[in-house]
Amino acid sequence: MAQQPDWGAKLGYSLEQLDALNRQSIDMMVQIRDEMETPDLPMPISGNIGPLGDGYVAGTMSTDEAERLHSPQVQTFAKTQADMVSTFTMTNTDEAIGLTRAAVKANIPVVLSFTVETDGRLPTGQTLKEAIETVDAATGTAPAYYMINCAHPTHFEQALKANEAWIQRVRGIRANASKRSHAELDEAADLDDGNPVELGEQYRALRQSFRQFNVLGGCCGTDHRHVEQICFACSDIAGAQAAE
Repeated sequence: MAQQPDWGAKLGYSLEQLDALNRQSIDMMVQIRDEMETPDLPMPISGNIGPLGDGYVAGTMSTDEAERLHSPQVQTFAKTQADMVSTFTMTNTDEAIGLTRAAVKANIPVVLSFTVETDGRLPTGQTLKEAIETVDAATGTAPAYYMINCAHPTHFEQALKANEAWIQRVRGIRANASKRSHAELDEAADLDDGNPVELGEQYRALRQSFRQFNVLGGCCGTDHRHVEQICFACSDIAGAQAAE
């Protein structure tokens, strides 16, 4: 099987250009952190990485190929002031395993975020439980934690089982504003921004059920309004946890 081109080439950049852009992005985050961070509000910096293919389609590649293609970006971030690398919209476990192995070799913590369809399963058909347990088994539980992104809470809330051990590995949510499926979003001519207040309340319900969910943000269709409502809805829960 022919090898896929390097990640930089897939984006239309040389590896040197990709390295420079990633370094510039971390430099910008360092500047913001230095201006805004306080002793009681630490601001870790993440070097974020996307999927190698279409985030709405189940990817097909070997773990070795995924490791090779992701390694340049991971190695770049490991040489900066980034505290971790985070990869979003993972559609399959082989790519997640390969990227995790690249991070382990680069000696930088890694966070993995899977996306799911409206049935709460990955585009490959795997459940979240199967995906997380597969990656943990293949990597010696190397990921620092897992997240879910690019799906509405109504798509995955039923897939979460509070009484099962794997759910404790999930620490973050970056949900879509829209309730549309990936296929519907792909064909949409408009940006569906959903209901910011409703989304905030859905995050609150998730936080109440799963207290380990403490990395919160937004994905497709979200903006400052959604993040604001998530903060309003969840701030008292965070304060209660801090006081315990």
